[in-house]
Amino acid sequence: MTINANQRKAYLFGLLSVLLWSTVASAFKLSLQYLTPTQLLFYSVMASIVMLFMIIVKEKKLHLLSQYPRQVYFRASLLGALNPFLYYLVLFKAYDLLPAQEAQPINYTWALTLSYLSFFMLKQKLSIYDFLAGIICYFGVLVISTHGELLSFQFSSTVGVMLAFLSTILWAFYWIFNTKLRMDPVVGLFISFVSGFALIILYILFSSHTLIFNFYGFLGSVYAGFFEMGITYVFWLKAMKLTTNSSKIANLIFISPFVSLIFIHFFVGETIYLSTFIGLILIVAGLLVQQKKPRKTL
Repeated sequence: MTINANQRKAYLFGLLSVLLWSTVASAFKLSLQYLTPTQLLFYSVMASIVMLFMIIVKEKKLHLLSQYPRQVYFRASLLGALNPFLYYLVLFKAYDLLPAQEAQPINYTWALTLSYLSFFMLKQKLSIYDFLAGIICYFGVLVISTHGELLSFQFSSTVGVMLAFLSTILWAFYWIFNTKLRMDPVVGLFISFVSGFALIILYILFSSHTLIFNFYGFLGSVYAGFFEMGITYVFWLKAMKLTTNSSKIANLIFISPFVSLIFIHFFVGETIYLSTFIGLILIVAGLLVQQKKPRKTL
């Protein structure tokens, strides 16, 4: 079976997105050796704003920055409180407290959190597969967080685990509210990040946090801003737009956490536990179960 040109480009953009997203857990952890979570947040969001603006200019979308009704800009600005401000502040703190091999898989369960929140907020129905997926995924999280010693209930950092779970809730909230935003996705993300950056500055000014400049930390922040929050998002949108079957591209994302473990091992220097690998298989299996077509809803 031959693959047409657009589908080949879709696979290329999709795989490139997966590869880049697979590196960011390592970038977070390495950067946090030199910066606090707040400092990492400040520099990475600043870098992301620059990248998003460059993308808007390249795609000739500058005129869209002044095209929408005032209430649309207001909603996009409010979203900045969730993403990037609260979401990344919580996520970076989780990475600061936990090994990357623990924080990354927990954060990966956000899709499941999104389904459960959609049930309460959007009145969407849950299938039996959603409940089964939850049991499998969260059992996988328990395996990872306890290093396979399930009965001990001892975590590397209980607060870190709680923050990692909180990040999935914040990210799910962001996507639920984002579905109601009638705006070009890149332009909307840019406006949200600008307003979120203003909140970050206020947070720094009215708290005990200070800004320092560290060259290595700054490089890591720029990398995170460009590839976690910026251009990779655009690559993924292009892949989804070019593909003839969105599920073929969407399923590529399941490669990411396994590739991420390779980078975490070689670049961060963490010894990857067998329990991490087993737990991650369980999480991915649960998310695949969730994608099955429901026969019955609850």
